[in-house]
Amino acid sequence: MQLHINNATQFLAEGMIEKYEPQVKAAQQALEDGTCAGNDFLGWLHLPSSITPEFIEEINKTADILRKECDAIVVAGIGGSYLGAKAVISALDDNFTWLKPSDSPRILFAGNNISEDYLTELINYLSGVRFGIINISKSGTTTETAITFRLLKKMCEDQRGKDKAREVIVAVTDARRGAARQCADKEGYKTFVIPDNVGGRFSVLTPVGLLPIACAGYDIAQLVKGAQDMECQCDINTPFAENPAAVYAATRNALYASGKKIEILVNYQPKLHFMSEWWKQLYGESEGKQHKGIFPASVDFSTDLHSMGQWIQDGERTIFETVISVDKANTSLIVPADEENLDGLNFLAGKHIDEVNHKAEEGTRMAHIDGGVPNLQITIPSLDAYNIGQLIYFFEKGCGISGLVLGVNPFDQPGVEAYKRNMFKLLGKPGY
Repeated sequence: MQLHINNATQFLAEGMIEKYEPQVKAAQQALEDGTCAGNDFLGWLHLPSSITPEFIEEINKTADILRKECDAIVVAGIGGSYLGAKAVISALDDNFTWLKPSDSPRILFAGNNISEDYLTELINYLSGVRFGIINISKSGTTTETAITFRLLKKMCEDQRGKDKAREVIVAVTDARRGAARQCADKEGYKTFVIPDNVGGRFSVLTPVGLLPIACAGYDIAQLVKGAQDMECQCDINTPFAENPAAVYAATRNALYASGKKIEILVNYQPKLHFMSEWWKQLYGESEGKQHKGIFPASVDFSTDLHSMGQWIQDGERTIFETVISVDKANTSLIVPADEENLDGLNFLAGKHIDEVNHKAEEGTRMAHIDGGVPNLQITIPSLDAYNIGQLIYFFEKGCGISGLVLGVNPFDQPGVEAYKRNMFKLLGKPGY
């Protein structure tokens, strides 16, 4: 993975990025020393390097049981308890998996909304389908996930019988406390622990993400290896200019100080849509505090060039873009020649579709820079587990540094509780 910032620094005063180096280094040191705000949630910092082959084997063994016994696996979780897994699986999956027969179980996601239609349609789909459940919740009382698990647990027990159901229900939860832990211990479910010192949005490299990804059939060892290598690359002892997370944090803070209040994460691969959704939670929940913070938005190009492209090109100049660029497609497809050439596209005949996509990316970047939009570019060789692992740790480390430079606690989310208090009061929950 490489980070390129030249098309962003041209919009800043000379030496602006370097001026942030002392603040970035101080933030890195505070993370390493555990002296920063939120220091009880730093378990993600060296998580990749702490993951052992034995732990990966344990995850894979559980995944193998679920894959053998289930035609569908429902991941019940919300926020960081599902977005990371969804992002990785979507990035690695065939776009049309749903339409193809497969030996692998379908990975479904629920517990991330309170839609009666969604849950009814899910239950209708699962009727007659052998399914298992991965229930992901530290507390076991998060409304969206708890309602979903209550429904699915009953359905699974009705379908298989209680004894057989417990073989295909896995709880990823707190080591000791909470309703989900009590339920798992009482029912005898296989469990994995969400570390106390890892917040949900940083948890994709824990069983929260690794188990669903393994159930989908992907190589979690390679995912972890990518993250481990990026952890080394972003180490505190790496010189500032060679540390992509440090440079990213400095650049986005410099742009923010210059009036760029919105960061748009751009991809040119539909498979990266949910990586953007994961990134939006990571940065939005980490930095949006004390009436501060860059607003994280995202677009899927070239699709959204025909909707949001106009605003990005000519709208208010309060934005900058971070473009994820994938060097090489995993497949090969050539534009064919057409004798009549009614669409006028014979000039593309013989070219790879990916070449056309890259030229669209290059042309868009040129246009947006000309239009006054700073551009950062992240390049990865291809979409595979290793490179996705690199992206995950890069964004996590960049987020931790950036939030501290901004002057907020990147590891809490007090504002998330406001809607819950109002909802519980309106529903008549005791104590509210």
